[in-house]
Amino acid sequence: MASLAFQICSHIASIFSKSTHPQPPVLDLLVAELSSTAAQNGNVFLYGVGREGLMLKALCMRLAHLGFSAHLVFDMTTPPITTNDLLIASAGPGGFSTVDALCSVARSHGARVLLLTAQPETGSCVRHASVVGYVPAQTMADDGGDAEESRALLPMGSVYEGALFVLFEMVVYRLGEVLGQSPEAIRARHTNLE
Repeated sequence: MASLAFQICSHIASIFSKSTHPQPPVLDLLVAELSSTAAQNGNVFLYGVGREGLMLKALCMRLAHLGFSAHLVFDMTTPPITTNDLLIASAGPGGFSTVDALCSVARSHGARVLLLTAQPETGSCVRHASVVGYVPAQTMADDGGDAEESRALLPMGSVYEGALFVLFEMVVYRLGEVLGQSPEAIRARHTNLE
């Protein structure tokens, strides 16, 4: 079991040694955009579909623990998006109709849009982004899906989704440093309704 876990973790970790040129490193990009939003007292909105959306939900929770006003798109308590706000959206394969539409709406209201994707050159969502965070990982768009091939260690979009989880943990760690948030302050914002 440990060997399989090591193989999977190593595969995901290898994503972070790949070049993202000409895009800036996605970790630096996320920390800069989120720090800027915090400095402007802006809201952070997050959206993704499927398992990408689950990773963004995890990030949303940690951003709230860091003191951000963080919201998942389509939650009943989500406020309107405005000029000081940031939408972080994910479209690993490059485009989803809902992501395209939400990014367009956010831009039309003056918000910044940070799009996370594995397809920074060809994805339909890129045209709506203020800035693109390139995560150079396999998605469903390029996993082959060939039944004749040997079984993949991480099928479909699992590499991209796993990379998002690790990326977001690095973002939270860096933001904690940048914003001067102690572990005690972060823990104090955790729900007690469990």
